[in-house]
Amino acid sequence: MSKTPVTLYIANPRGFCAGVDRAIQIVEMALEKFGAPVYVRHEIVHNKYVVEGLKGRGAIFVDELHEVPDDAPVVFSAHGVPKSVPAEAERRKMLYVDATCPLVSKVHREAERHERNGYEIVMIGHAGHPEVIGTMGQLPEGRIKLVETVEDVETLEIGDPDNLAYITQTTLSLDDTADIIAALKKRFPKIQDPKKEDICYATTNRQGAVKAVSEKAEAVLIIGAPNSSNSQRLVEVASRAGCRSRLIQRASDIDWTWLEGITRIGISAGASAPEVLVEEVIAAFKERYDVRLEPVMTVEENVQFKVPAILLKDQE
Repeated sequence: MSKTPVTLYIANPRGFCAGVDRAIQIVEMALEKFGAPVYVRHEIVHNKYVVEGLKGRGAIFVDELHEVPDDAPVVFSAHGVPKSVPAEAERRKMLYVDATCPLVSKVHREAERHERNGYEIVMIGHAGHPEVIGTMGQLPEGRIKLVETVEDVETLEIGDPDNLAYITQTTLSLDDTADIIAALKKRFPKIQDPKKEDICYATTNRQGAVKAVSEKAEAVLIIGAPNSSNSQRLVEVASRAGCRSRLIQRASDIDWTWLEGITRIGISAGASAPEVLVEEVIAAFKERYDVRLEPVMTVEENVQFKVPAILLKDQE
């Protein structure tokens, strides 16, 4: 029996970004250098497959620092941590490695600079997300006000509208954020922009690639974790472009009945999803369909971040 032909439009760029690559590499190098177990505060990146793989090599994931023995090495996740966390590690004389993405660290420094210059600070982001908790925790409580929607801007109470600046989470929807920024500027005309866009290059690039794929496809599958902000935003980008879209963690999550009658399908992956999961999804399609692969390239990425010096010492 012949298979139904389908075209898979594969978004590029997709999957791992430089910050995620670096964070995983940090845990792997820490395991090599210090030996197992190495503790990791929070999921190093939001992907179950990656986390399980590192657990298998001797990483132990915990929610808070008090779960880590004083004499064990600990890695802080790519999303960043409040200042209280390294301060507590220093107090306990712990060996710690900070895997915060350098682009998240940039936003941290920005918040500190605004504070030094006497500005009130508004953060655009999702309440409860580790990155938002980490960024807001760079300053004393209450110094950064969080807005999630255009509606939040309307009820925002600011003491001095002439000395106001905003920062953003790095993994937001470009379109949604633009609407919130427009609302902030309308209400507070003197609000200061970031010197350079806070939403990171990888988020921007992946959303652009999904938009391009959505112009060709009837439905889009995004590979990523439910708690991954950048993956959820990719689903929204495809929906906004008029495509049916769903988030899946693995090939086993594909709802084949949902795809019945569809012959043009887009595939992308969030910044914390490894390429092996993309290959797994493509293989699942090949089992059922006569597949034609069509890459959709929007921009080439060549960003790399250095790992912390503590992991390189003694490696002559």
